[in-house]
Amino acid sequence: MFFLQASSSNVTYVVYFGTFGMLLLAVGLIVFVIFHQRKVISYQVKMRNMQADHQRILLQASLDTQEEERQRIAADLHDDAGPLLATVRLYLNENLVHQDTATQLQSIYNAKQIVDDTIQLIRNISHSLIPPTLKNFGLESAMTDLIHKINGTGSMNASCRFHDYSRRLKMEHELSVFRIIQELINNILKHSQSSFIHLTQNKTEDFFYIRIHHDGTGLTQTEFERLRDTPTGLGLKNIQSRVRILNAKIFFEKDATNTYYKMTLELPAEALM
Repeated sequence: MFFLQASSSNVTYVVYFGTFGMLLLAVGLIVFVIFHQRKVISYQVKMRNMQADHQRILLQASLDTQEEERQRIAADLHDDAGPLLATVRLYLNENLVHQDTATQLQSIYNAKQIVDDTIQLIRNISHSLIPPTLKNFGLESAMTDLIHKINGTGSMNASCRFHDYSRRLKMEHELSVFRIIQELINNILKHSQSSFIHLTQNKTEDFFYIRIHHDGTGLTQTEFERLRDTPTGLGLKNIQSRVRILNAKIFFEKDATNTYYKMTLELPAEALM
């Protein structure tokens, strides 16, 4: 009888301790899940904040670029066009009617020459906003023209080859792509000490690609992302801002043989007309 009572008591203790252990385990799991969820939520909030900050940086870079462009145009108009038009006004002042015919003709001729110069100045400012080759003939012609100008300096070998550009991009997309490539090439010319630049274009059913190869000092993807987020990386911020507007991607790579760097701009096919 005593043995049965002892066994029954032991079983009861085992049940109690087992139940208590299960409760502790359940509580522990619940606490773990709660803390894990909080950690996940905190991480997600942190990532959203970082993305929001990044978006603000890119937006600010875009706005800064636009403001710099406006200031440049305003300065060109004020410093160059303003004095020219003021001079025309001097030639065509109200006293001109009281001058002799020869003086009047000479003043009108001088004013016409200055007006012609002003028209050319405004045309040049307009061309700097949208290159006429790009507007009239498309991205391939504009890039080929840019490459020819680089070759004309004699300081670097440059080449350009478009494999399949029978259909142009939308005008606003062509301009953004041109500005991205222009900025990339400008960085190569200024910083890479390359001996050659080679630009190629091709496309698949889903994507449109432009690639630039050079043999100088370049960037990897990690270095691009680091420099892009620094206060001095305005040019790289502008590139990223335009890439984001295009819903595109940009990749910076170093060749496996360490002989050249490659930059690839990838646009979705819907960017085509």
